[in-house]
Formats: sequence, C-alpha cells, structure tokens
Amino acid sequence: MVDTTRLTQAVDHFADRLRAAPQSRLQRGAAAEALALARELARRAQLLEGRSGEPREMPDAGMFAAADQITVAVHDLALVLMDEGQVSEAVRLVEDAQKKAGV
Repeated sequence: MVDTTRLTQAVDHFADRLRAAPQSRLQRGAAAEALALARELARRAQLLEGRSGEPREMPDAGMFAAADQITVAVHDLALVLMDEGQVSEAVRLVEDAQKKAGV
C-alpha cells in the first residue's frame, strides 16, 4: 500500500480554505474549481477500480458542499492508488486547483 498522507493533507488544507472562504469568493469560481477537482479525483478513482463503462460524474451539490466533495473524492482515490507517481500527480492536481481557486 502506498503512503497517501501528503495527498490527504493537501486536500484537507484546500477544504479548510474553502470552508473559511467568503461566499463571494466561492461564487467567483473557487467552488467551481473545487467541484472540477472532485469530479476529476472521482473519475480517476473509478478508472483505477476498473469499473466498466463510463465513470459516473460527481453531481453539483452546491458551492457550500465543494469542500466536502473534494474530501470524499480524495479519500476514495487514496484507497486505490498504486504507486508514488500516482500520488504525486494527484497532489499536483490538488495544488493547481487550489491556486486556480484563489484560496
């Protein structure tokens, strides 16, 4: 099993920043960026699990749920990552999304 601590820590930090962000920041794109990240993390987890068919898309549960959605998605992904390279790529996705979100 690969160590995913730095991935979960990166998402926890992003999620905390989203929860602390004002509604105006969430509306200006931070929540949309987080949802896009959650969808990508969930897609990757489903592909690694070997599910047949198209990956299911995470629904938009609203801007105030974005922090929870990235948290759930990353924990699902962390369970199926197989090597350090996959962890590093996921950390990069999280860090890039946080920068784009501006939080």
